[in-house]
Formats: sequence, C-alpha cells, structure tokens
Amino acid sequence: MKVLFLSNGIFGDNSQSNRLARSIIEKLSAKHSVELIERDLVASQLPMLDATVITALNTPAEERSAEQNSIVELSDTLIEELRSADAVVLSLPMYNFSIPAQLKAWVDLVARAGVTFQYTENGPQGLLADKPVYVATARGGFHKGNSTDAQTNFINTIFPFFGLTSVQFVYAEGLNISEEHKAKALAEADKAIDEALA
Repeated sequence: MKVLFLSNGIFGDNSQSNRLARSIIEKLSAKHSVELIERDLVASQLPMLDATVITALNTPAEERSAEQNSIVELSDTLIEELRSADAVVLSLPMYNFSIPAQLKAWVDLVARAGVTFQYTENGPQGLLADKPVYVATARGGFHKGNSTDAQTNFINTIFPFFGLTSVQFVYAEGLNISEEHKAKALAEADKAIDEALA
C-alpha cells in the first residue's frame, strides 16, 4: 500500500497535526505493508502561484523556457505522487482560520485542467481515481461546524474536485484552552483514528 503523507506542521515533530497524521500512518502500517511517500510541504518551499507559475502551466511544451519546464516538472512530480498513492494522509494545522499557505501552493500546482480535472457540460469532473484521504487537523480553539472553519469546506471541495471523494477528518480542537483540555482532545482524536481505521 502506497501512502502519500502531506506534512504541513511548521513545528515538525512538535506539531500536533503531524503527530496525529503519523498515528494514522502507524495504524495503516499495522494493517498493510506500507510504502510511505512523505512530502514535507514546509521544507519543500513550493513556489506560490504567480504570473510566472500560471504562465508556465499553461504554455505548450514546445514553447516553454527552461524555467517554465522546471515548474511544470515539479507540478508533474506532485501530481504523480498523488496519482500513484493508494491513500493520502494530510496533516492540517489551522493558522488564522484557514489552510497553511504551503498547502495552498501544493494545491495550485496540482490543480491542472486536463490533468487532474476537466470542465464538462455537467460541471467539473475529477480525473484522478478515488482513494481514502485522511485529514488530521489540530486547532487552538473551537471551530468545527462554525463560520471560523475555512479549512473543512476547502478540503471537502478541492479533493473531490480532483476525483478524491473519500475524505475523513480527525479533529483535535481547543488545544490552547488548557493542558487538561489539550490532553482530553488529543485522546479523543486518537480514539477517532482507531475508529476510522478499524
């Protein structure tokens, strides 16, 4: 089983979302022989979407410059990592109510018309095969189901947009309220992981 781990915690091993994501990977490894592809989006420092990037992605291959080819090759690599995986594990810390900037950069390089999605008369159609997407999200406050949660709707929109509709969330909320509540929330998240992978 090939698992793509998209790591977004800026504090590395001290990131609670990363810790929860690794717990999901451990549970998957206990049930399957896992080949892990780890894409640390913090360390990768992907280019942000700008005129240079979007022009490169929309320039015919025979007309691209060396710089544009480099951008497209990176995009192709990220897409192939996603396409070839049997499951995706996403660590999703909440920064200022939304997804991390580095994850948005990944999305912008993966979202390519004719490659990962296409528009049809019946609306957009994802071009990637469905697979489980496990999302481990950690928040300092309480946001699930509230207008302050801009993450869940985005993730539940973008992955199905590519064809990946089997998205499961594990939430750990209120981690900055108190040490007591943090311990309780993380224990509940660990239990949710066990249930999701039972």
